[in-house]
Amino acid sequence: RLRPGDHAPDGIEALLRRIKSYNPKADLKEIERAYRMAERSHEGQLRMTGEPFIEHPLGVASILAELRLDTTTLVAALLHDVVEDTDLSLEQIEREFGEEVGRIVDGLTKLDRITFRTREQAQAENVRKMIVAMARDIRVLLIKLADRLHNMRTLEVLSPQKQRQKANETLDIYAPLADRLGVHRMKWELEDLAFARLHPKRYEEIKSLVEKRENDRQDYLDAVVAEVKAKLRESKLKANVEGRPKHLYSVYEKMVLRGKEFNEIYDLVGIRVLVDSVRDCYAALGAIHSLWKPLPGRFKDFIAM
Repeated sequence: RLRPGDHAPDGIEALLRRIKSYNPKADLKEIERAYRMAERSHEGQLRMTGEPFIEHPLGVASILAELRLDTTTLVAALLHDVVEDTDLSLEQIEREFGEEVGRIVDGLTKLDRITFRTREQAQAENVRKMIVAMARDIRVLLIKLADRLHNMRTLEVLSPQKQRQKANETLDIYAPLADRLGVHRMKWELEDLAFARLHPKRYEEIKSLVEKRENDRQDYLDAVVAEVKAKLRESKLKANVEGRPKHLYSVYEKMVLRGKEFNEIYDLVGIRVLVDSVRDCYAALGAIHSLWKPLPGRFKDFIAM
């Protein structure tokens, strides 16, 4: 934890290094300029954690850099709170960084000001639809999700009641939004962070069950990925194969919603196969079915559906 007034000395340097690693041609000067403007604007403001406020936009931009996003999105992420929380105006941002950045920051400022007059309006599905409708640019939604994710990582400073409220909101609105946008890494972390706040005992219990099998699970995953890659090569299919252990909330959902015991859950690991066309999807599926037979009643044709 940083004390008030302290700065992460290499916060912006770490972000710039990360961006350079995936986009050597990125305009790092522009990103650094946005950071300096945000730092000056938020000077003297602290987060509830006691950190300087600039750590929040920097954290949001870092999450988006992990997703390898473009310069414009990262500049807007660094400036996403200035219109709402400082004296800086939208016109100044547009003058300094152009209309596109201004439009994204304006979209985020408007989302922050949504209020609901009736209970029906405030229902999760309606909120999701409204957020999507208001954000004409998908980058607004990505920054909004990164903003929520960064706040969820430091939720412990809020009262227990506020933590539960934010966690429920995250499960009802933001995780499904991340799922809909296909940003699965964000969805999984949002769900696990919310799950830890809402059901701490179940979270720790499942975490410990999963950790006990961690080494076996990773070995199994590595072996399966290698087998799939070999089979696809043999079938002359160009594919990218990734494996991952399932996140804790999805295990919890299966145990609670489907009434399963931990040792009855088959899919503690998942594999993703990326190919270039729909035709290749079916060819890859055929190759995989020649390795393992699908369980009756458990196979879903997501390609057709």
